[in-house]
Amino acid sequence: MFDVLLIGGGVSGMSCALVLGSAKNKKFASNKEIGIFTHQKSSSLQEALFNNAYGIPAGTLGSNLLVQSTEQLSRLYPHIRQIANEKVIKIEGNSPNFTVTTNKNTYKTKAIVVAIGAANTFSIEGLMQFVEPHQKSIPEKQRIQLRNTDHKVAEGIYAAGTLAGWRSQLAIAAGSGASVATDILTLWNNGTQTHVHDSIR
Repeated sequence: MFDVLLIGGGVSGMSCALVLGSAKNKKFASNKEIGIFTHQKSSSLQEALFNNAYGIPAGTLGSNLLVQSTEQLSRLYPHIRQIANEKVIKIEGNSPNFTVTTNKNTYKTKAIVVAIGAANTFSIEGLMQFVEPHQKSIPEKQRIQLRNTDHKVAEGIYAAGTLAGWRSQLAIAAGSGASVATDILTLWNNGTQTHVHDSIR
């Protein structure tokens, strides 16, 4: 049983995973089982070039960021299980007992973060009732989002990044994923508002 499973290895999903991973020394997070589906084939980062993203050197390719982020997560926070080459096709159940089915396996989890893109090809069974037109994208692009309030779709289910209705700027997507992570950490910390920072001190 996972405490949380993240679906999507792009900007918002990996940002969420990195923040959750960085809390490993906190008592309330030390025993949590965290997993992330790093299926990245359809990520918009595959064709991205970054010249205007804070903290990222100009000319950085999104395809390189996809590789670097999974390597960083593995190196710094190996306790987070990366599940590669599996595509989520169905979610069943209710909080805190969800079943996530992929094209290869089935997993149990207490919470879910959905952090895949906003393309109208979205087809995860069990979430289709939350799909609505994207509120911050032009209609011609036919983007979608999951209906949510401050990232929360339903009890135990969160959306992050463009799928939560945010614009597709890297910094916005990363912030969205980090925001969801701190919401989950706050829950694990018995409702005490929580964030995690590293320091040179």
